[in-house]
Amino acid sequence: VSVILFFGLMSIVGMLEGMQIAFFGVAKLTEDKRGDNSWALSTCDILYNRRGGLNLPGFMIGRQLCVVTCFFVVARVATQNVGPGETNV
Repeated sequence: VSVILFFGLMSIVGMLEGMQIAFFGVAKLTEDKRGDNSWALSTCDILYNRRGGLNLPGFMIGRQLCVVTCFFVVARVATQNVGPGETNV
């Protein structure tokens, strides 16, 4: 179970980090250069146009909280249980 949790949570962290890079990269593009895919257009609309552009900072705060939580759980999962006087090797 620990290995599954470790790789699952690290995959989530990787996807969140990739989304951060992609969203900041797309923010610099003009609307006509963002493409014509319906999913991409709706994502850009939600992030950059609604609520006066406050959805992107809100996503970044939520993403950071999720990453921190994932790392705390990963640290707990990956920690060895070593008793007093035992070696950890």
